[in-house]
Amino acid sequence: MDIKNELRNVVGAVKDAVSEVGHKSTAEAEHARRDIAGDTMTTGEKLGSVANEVKNNAQAGIDHAKVEARKEV
Repeated sequence: MDIKNELRNVVGAVKDAVSEVGHKSTAEAEHARRDIAGDTMTTGEKLGSVANEVKNNAQAGIDHAKVEARKEV
């Protein structure tokens, strides 16, 4: 592999890793928000929070898979 492609893969892997950490942090914050707010949240707020947590966990998983795929190349 030439240096240009190698550098592009490294930069892409770093961006994806940073994005993965960001999504994981957001998902953990949503979970913590529900733990702290507890019964003061309405059912709709809880459902929205759960959906946001699931979405961010899925995005983190996608970013992780992209990093792993780049390792294969």
